[in-house]
Amino acid sequence: NMKKVFAFIFARGGSKGLPNKNILPLKGKPLIAYSIEMAKLVKRVDQVFVSTDNDNIKSIAKKFGANVIDRPAELAHDKSPEFEAWKHAITHLKNIGEEFDIFLSLPATSPLRDQSDVNTCLEALDSDTDVVVTVTPASRSPHFNMVSRDGRGYSKLLIPSAGFSRRQDAPIVYDMTTVAYVLRPNFILQKKNIFDGKVKSVVVPKQRAVDIDDIYDFKMAEIILQEQE
Repeated sequence: NMKKVFAFIFARGGSKGLPNKNILPLKGKPLIAYSIEMAKLVKRVDQVFVSTDNDNIKSIAKKFGANVIDRPAELAHDKSPEFEAWKHAITHLKNIGEEFDIFLSLPATSPLRDQSDVNTCLEALDSDTDVVVTVTPASRSPHFNMVSRDGRGYSKLLIPSAGFSRRQDAPIVYDMTTVAYVLRPNFILQKKNIFDGKVKSVVVPKQRAVDIDDIYDFKMAEIILQEQE
């Protein structure tokens, strides 16, 4: 299989939940470095790119051996859909004559992923599949524990359960994680979001699927890394 795989890490400078999140030192190494190093470990990956609007992130990316794609400021707001940044990166590479077959995103927020997780995702993209995402078993069920609220605080079950009286009997649900995304470049250029196609998921155990959104996730990642030593 000589398909060309390019790995991408999309990292904005700003982050509301955890300021400077992408470059915070996790056990002495900037968070984004974990994703760059993983991309370089995976044998099928031909090149590694970091798309960012931020100078600090650019210099760290270069230091750890990634190529840098300048992300336009208008694609780096809190509200900017990441899918648009994906389109920008692919178009930028096309414009400089870099063609490739498989797009692999390894977000910086998932430092505990394993090489085997990434390989499993790459292998899962077959001719019937447009998108591969990663999931982990959810700790809450939308049939029992998740509610919506109106302005006065009145609450309703999000998904009323069709005759399940116990949580154990309800269908197992999964949380999407940021361990990896695998797609074809043309799909990204032609569509609006990942669920516009046939999506397959790969299950990753919780301890490898920590998704760093806030300081609690960050501390959890530190604890898990500490214990691995």
